Amino acid sequence: MKNTTPTPTPIITGPHDGPSLSVVGDTYRILVSGKQTGGAFATIDMLVPPGGGPGPHAHPDFEETFYVVDGEVEVKSEAGAYIAKKGAYVVIPKGGIVHCFKNKSDKMAHLLCTVIPAGLEDLFMDIGQPVKYDEFLPAPHLDPESIGKLISIAEKHGQKVFPPDYLG
Repeated sequence: MKNTTPTPTPIITGPHDGPSLSVVGDTYRILVSGKQTGGAFATIDMLVPPGGGPGPHAHPDFEETFYVVDGEVEVKSEAGAYIAKKGAYVVIPKGGIVHCFKNKSDKMAHLLCTVIPAGLEDLFMDIGQPVKYDEFLPAPHLDPESIGKLISIAEKHGQKVFPPDYLG
């Protein structure tokens, strides 16, 4: 009997391929999306300038990992704070722990983020603005109306957003 199941092929993203988006002043490039992995996972290349990084948020239904390719970020969660330097690997488990990260240094931070299952990249596509891979837009000014819209979009994607000072 002949096997009629198609053989899977590798997913290859070139050094400048994949959509790049400005998200809260950072530049995120989607290396592989859930559409390409059947929803199993997504991987995002993150360039975080000094002062950049997302505010406190939680996502109970997926696990998020960060590998620090270069630079450093302060990772805060309800469990405490940690300075993740080049070579560090951080896992935010499923369950909804509130967390954030911020580049408090004067150098660019470069992170590789994987989410399991996929979905976070869809949030970035909804809130981000298309840019070139090495282009940075200033962080948007968030007035009450913009914050409300951001919270609504985040909730649509299974995330909860917390006030900037939530983790101290």
